[in-house]
Amino acid sequence: MRVLITGGGPTGLTLAIDLVRRGVDVRVIDKADTFFQGSRGDTIQPRTMEVLDDLGVVDAVLDAGSLPPAFRVHLDGRAVGERRMTELREPRPDRPYPNPWTLGQSQLEGILRTRLAELGARVERGTELVGLEQDEHAVTAYFGTGGTERFDYLVGADGGASTVRKAIRVAFPGTTDEDFRVVIGDVYAPGLDPAVGHWFAGAAVPMTGVAMTPLPGTGMFQLNTVVGRDDDASLATMQAALDGFSAGVRLTGCHWSTVWRPNVRLAEQFRDRRVFLAGDAAHVHPPTGGQGMNTGIQDAYNLGWKLAAQTSLDSYETERRAVAAAVLKTSDDLLRRYAAGHAEAHQRGEEHFGFHITYRTQAASGTLTTGDRAPDAPVQDPSGKPIRLFDLFRGPHATRLVFGAPAPDTDHSYAVLRPGDDPADCPRYVVDTEGHAFAAYAASADDHVLVRPDGYLA
Repeated sequence: MRVLITGGGPTGLTLAIDLVRRGVDVRVIDKADTFFQGSRGDTIQPRTMEVLDDLGVVDAVLDAGSLPPAFRVHLDGRAVGERRMTELREPRPDRPYPNPWTLGQSQLEGILRTRLAELGARVERGTELVGLEQDEHAVTAYFGTGGTERFDYLVGADGGASTVRKAIRVAFPGTTDEDFRVVIGDVYAPGLDPAVGHWFAGAAVPMTGVAMTPLPGTGMFQLNTVVGRDDDASLATMQAALDGFSAGVRLTGCHWSTVWRPNVRLAEQFRDRRVFLAGDAAHVHPPTGGQGMNTGIQDAYNLGWKLAAQTSLDSYETERRAVAAAVLKTSDDLLRRYAAGHAEAHQRGEEHFGFHITYRTQAASGTLTTGDRAPDAPVQDPSGKPIRLFDLFRGPHATRLVFGAPAPDTDHSYAVLRPGDDPADCPRYVVDTEGHAFAAYAASADDHVLVRPDGYLA
């Protein structure tokens, strides 16, 4: 089977890694001549960290990034205290990555490209898809160079202006607010303490100001501030915003910047026969809540195993479009509160972490309910070595757990035993020495659990 992925961002890279490790012949193209070099989506949510664990890159992400920083609040140029947007949580047996992680998007993309290269594939830069046709057997892709190729499936992960989405004539309804504009830029500010983030505002309007978040490993800060309709994304605009709050901060350079407008859209379909949409090609989000990149990665993780097995393909749209609709509503509501100056808009709770995604009981309205993600737990292998359930799940397979009884004698099926249980009839087993696995799954003797390849309960 051959799959073409258009777009070499986090969504396309995640899908490519997942497909290649399943033995699928993948071609990944991106029309840009150079790789993106900016922070953009700099928040990796806890559930996404679990995906990166499965893909084999979480250690590199942990080494390169950091926990979300505390923010030092400056009002009228005077430091008045520190606060956190996200309360830090301790790891739990069922949640090894309990906090969001800060890492610039281009840095994450570099880590994913390295992993893809280890698996024997790469992103082809400067290669543009200009058209496509499909029949019942394959998709014909037309490239800007004049060449054509046939693929079994094509996935558009090519951003909000997706060529793929337009080629299959899928509507992209939503709203764009031309009056609310935010400058986002990666800037150098040598006089600022890089150990914390900084919030600069006026005492009279403390919830409206300039946020500067340190970007680990770069020596830069990501700057965010609301600007006027005629302002651009220049260093001068960002410096003027800081000066307006008597910040006393001197910016010495800008690595990347953009003007962002609220653009909230959801594709009417995520699939047209052999063509799929994922990431920003299917849904575009406000930056509030840090959901856009994470939702795209989750799209890819949901689609990869289904494409590779050529099974349950209709469920991709059913499952992921409902999640995207719910996340868009949450992010848009948060943006409106932020624009109105509400203090709670600056706080982040677990509703943004990705743990509440469910594919079994998703309401038609798109409301997120209690999630059905398969939780982690510490256990021991037959030699007594400490391992995690996530170690059993990791890889391109489904996993069966049977609690307190022998599991079927098939690959990736395990009995989960309590201390003292007789393992004699169990070809594969782990021991739940502290009871965390039984508790995480609310399991009793002879309960069977099937974990899908994407880490959700079947």
